[in-house]
Amino acid sequence: MAQQPARQFAHRRSRSALIIGVAMTVLSAALSAAEAPIKVGVIAPLSGVNSRYGAFATKGAQLAAKQINAAGGVLGRPVEVVLGDSQCVPAEGVSAAQRMINFEHIGMIIGDACSSVTMAMQPVVEDAGVLLLNAASSNPQITYKAGVGGYQWTFRNYPTDESRAAIALQYAVQKRGLTRFAVLAVDSDYGRGAIDFTRKYLKTLGATFTSEDYYKETETDFRPVLTKIKYSDAQAIITYGQADTTPIIARQMNESALGGKLPLIGNGEFTSPSTIAAAPKVLNGSVEVTAWLPEWQSAGSLQFVKDYQQAYGGEMPNVHAFFHWQTLHLLAEAMREAHSDEPAKVRDALAIIRYPSAMGEVVFDDHHQAVLPMALVEIENSKPVIKATMAPKIEYAAH
Repeated sequence: MAQQPARQFAHRRSRSALIIGVAMTVLSAALSAAEAPIKVGVIAPLSGVNSRYGAFATKGAQLAAKQINAAGGVLGRPVEVVLGDSQCVPAEGVSAAQRMINFEHIGMIIGDACSSVTMAMQPVVEDAGVLLLNAASSNPQITYKAGVGGYQWTFRNYPTDESRAAIALQYAVQKRGLTRFAVLAVDSDYGRGAIDFTRKYLKTLGATFTSEDYYKETETDFRPVLTKIKYSDAQAIITYGQADTTPIIARQMNESALGGKLPLIGNGEFTSPSTIAAAPKVLNGSVEVTAWLPEWQSAGSLQFVKDYQQAYGGEMPNVHAFFHWQTLHLLAEAMREAHSDEPAKVRDALAIIRYPSAMGEVVFDDHHQAVLPMALVEIENSKPVIKATMAPKIEYAAH
């Protein structure tokens, strides 16, 4: 009889040990989840002809993650940047997004620098319930089709080509007295989209296109089209193109004796020191509308340039580095305001956020497009000079 209480005590002790063991396992799992990094995907062209953009984007995002983590992370957890290579090819971008969603279980993605890739990813993230926060693509259709336009999971923290085109043309006509333009743009959704929206404002401003030409991303000989433009009555060249291609065009314009005669109007990183150095006579007088440049005189922007150069051996950041840096900070703040890293809650926080960025307050309209100022820059004496800043309201009527 004396053995039964002993057996009961042993059974109770065993059961208690089991309960404590289960509780410790659950607690350990909870602590592990709380300490696990918050993974954010960054999809960019890490290889191919546009890899330069991807390199800047990656460095900007990784600098932001380092700064966020040094300040304690988000919700007590570190942020981890997971990279995907789009090669600036829609199918590759979609594959990268699907790998992140299905294998990495990532619920928030920043991408892509190439508009065609971003547009291809939109239905993918929509079906998966994954947040896509764009930091570099400028084709207006991305946000025409977002928010009240349809895609609920797409946001863009970058100006559109429609805004850029309207500002550039208005300045060229009203401030420079230019009305006849030759077109030379990259043959992509970006280049053709920008020219399409420029055309939308031609009649209103009393301007015309004298010719219209597009180049492939790998093209290097522009002499035939420049010769055609030289003997036309064009007063300027409207170009929306690749940063690596602009110096080639500028040098060949110089060879064709077009330096100082036909300014470039539009966007193609005219303002970078390396581009200006390639053909200063051609670039002087050129006008670029840009979302950001290192000369932007705000405390936050100047600090970013300093931090970036310190992190990357003195390299000067470009617009893609800046916006990927800013966008990851913006996303971190949205998670803090949502008190969660759940994509749906972060999406709702983004929709109403008022984020004090280095470029001014970021708010999103009902198409999930950030309302952002753009700098109108003219190159004078081989240096970029900011002439004005504008943040035009986008009219979403069909064009």
